[in-house]
Amino acid sequence: MSDHHVYKKVEIVGSSKKSIEDAIENALQECGRSIRNMEWFEVIETRGHIDNGKVGHYQVVLKIGFRIADS
Repeated sequence: MSDHHVYKKVEIVGSSKKSIEDAIENALQECGRSIRNMEWFEVIETRGHIDNGKVGHYQVVLKIGFRIADS
């Protein structure tokens, strides 16, 4: 293990019919299946789909920061 850390960020979109928070959780859970060492996230955009005048689902655009292995 080195005495410094190097990070990378990826951008993903999560969605949920329940809430913005659930959309974030769904995105992190799915992303965690293929990306290790996730350390933080930033919500960049929040939006949703309207269905018959009501919220159909929520969408969030996230940037997820993860540490490069062995850094």
